[in-house]
Amino acid sequence: MPRPLRITIATRLFMVCCLLAGLAAAAHAQYRPMPQPNAPKSSGSGGKTPINEPYHVEVMFNLWNPAPEFIVASESLGIGGTNIDVQADLNVQQKQMYEIRLVLRPGKHHKFRFNYLPMAYTGQTTLRTEIIFNGIKFPVSAEVATDLRWNTYRIGYEGDFVSRDWGYIGLILEAKYTDARVELNAPLIGREFVQARAPIPAIGLTARVYPVKWVAITGEFTAFKLPEGIQGIPTGTQAQYFDWDINGTVNFTHNFGAEVGYRTLDLRYSVEKDNGQARLKGMYFGGIARF
Repeated sequence: MPRPLRITIATRLFMVCCLLAGLAAAAHAQYRPMPQPNAPKSSGSGGKTPINEPYHVEVMFNLWNPAPEFIVASESLGIGGTNIDVQADLNVQQKQMYEIRLVLRPGKHHKFRFNYLPMAYTGQTTLRTEIIFNGIKFPVSAEVATDLRWNTYRIGYEGDFVSRDWGYIGLILEAKYTDARVELNAPLIGREFVQARAPIPAIGLTARVYPVKWVAITGEFTAFKLPEGIQGIPTGTQAQYFDWDINGTVNFTHNFGAEVGYRTLDLRYSVEKDNGQARLKGMYFGGIARF
C-alpha cells in the first residue's frame, strides 16, 4: 500500500543520510586541515560554516530509475479514447534516466535554477484488450509498438528569506515546460500519436539543514493547480502538478560532493475529452560540482 511504502523509503533515506554523516565525521576526525588566511569566517556558530559555502555555480548530475506510471486517453473526430495504462496495456519498460540541475548564485540569498529531465520509454506487446487511441481502434491481438517521450525543463528563481550557518529556508518561483509525445505503431493499422507542449507555473518552498558542516539534508516541494471553471479556460480543463524531493549530500571538498535522494512527481491534466496522469517516484543518486 502507498503509505507504508513511503514510510519505509523515507526511513531508509534518513538512515543513509545518518550513515553518510557518520562516515564524514570519522574522516574529518582523522584529518584537520590547517586554517587558511583567506578562508570565510563563521558568523558565530563556532566554526560550523558549511563546507560548500560560498559558491557561484553549482552543477548536479543525477541518475533516476522510476517506474513509468502513465495513463493517457486521446479523443479524435468525436470518438472518445480509452484510458490506457502504458505499463499494463502496452508493456512499456522501466528505464534509468538522468537529470541535470544547474544553479547560478549571484548572491547569498538569490539563486537562479535550471533543470533538464529527458524521459524516453518504449514497449512492444500483443494487445489483450481493445483500445481506442486518437480516434483509431486497436483490436485485441494487434501487435503494438509504443514510443513515449516526455522532456521536462524547469526554470526558476529561489529566494532564501532565512539563511544561517545551520541552513536556510527559501521560496521557489518557477516555470515547468513539458513536451510529451505518445506514439502507437501497429501493422495494418498505422502510426498514431498525440503530442502536448505546455508551460506550467509553480510555486514552492525549500529548506536545508546542516547536521554537521560537511553534510546537508534538503527538502523541496513545488506545486500548481488549475481548478475547473475559470473564466476564459475551456470547459472541462483541469491540471495539477506536485513535485516532492528530499535528499542528503556529503561534501567531500568545497568543490565536490555526492547526493542520494527520493523524489515523487505527480502530474494530472484534463482538456475536453483528453486526459492523462503521470506519477514517477523513486530514489536517485548523483554528484555535485561547485565553482
